Amino acid sequence: MGPSGSGKTTLLRLLDGLEFPDSGEIYVGGKRLTMESAPKIRANVGAVFQSPVMFDASVYDNVAFSLRFRGFPASAIKKNVEEALKIVQLEDEAKRNALTLSGGEAQRVALARVLVYNPELILLDEPTANLDPSNSMIIESVLREARSEGKTVVLVTHNIFQAKRLADKMALLLAGEMIEIGDKKTFFESPSDSRTRRFIDGDLVC
Repeated sequence: MGPSGSGKTTLLRLLDGLEFPDSGEIYVGGKRLTMESAPKIRANVGAVFQSPVMFDASVYDNVAFSLRFRGFPASAIKKNVEEALKIVQLEDEAKRNALTLSGGEAQRVALARVLVYNPELILLDEPTANLDPSNSMIIESVLREARSEGKTVVLVTHNIFQAKRLADKMALLLAGEMIEIGDKKTFFESPSDSRTRRFIDGDLVC
């Protein structure tokens, strides 16, 4: 969590190997993330950013794209896509053109496009921002299931109630600095930094 401009999206892009730090090192799954190692590491990382891009194609083909890009055989593509669409509750929309989807449906397709290749690390940037409760509930349910399967989920959210529902650990970013990180209970009930308490209470912190 953190106010706008604190570096949350940049941190996700660093973890996804889309950008690289000016100093310091990043390790994903125990492997150092560099320009050389990024392609191999990213193969096991899935990212869903705000306003996902939908191709002018069916929902099925939008989800299958991830697997075709990775060279999966046709039989595996069909099985995995059908399973991913079922998880996000869009199996009945497989033939629909993705450009006709609502914002919430498009976000669920973007999530399915990640789940379809079963990454160990999932990065999400405000996945339910401005979505209706129904779509938000489905996405949160999918994320809980991913956590129960042992996947690591890094979620950026402005929604404190969502953080309380989903998080195991919490971190607060301010001006590019992670000023607090710890388990959810400690973060919300007895933070070590006074700025964290002010942020939780809804005060303007920068």
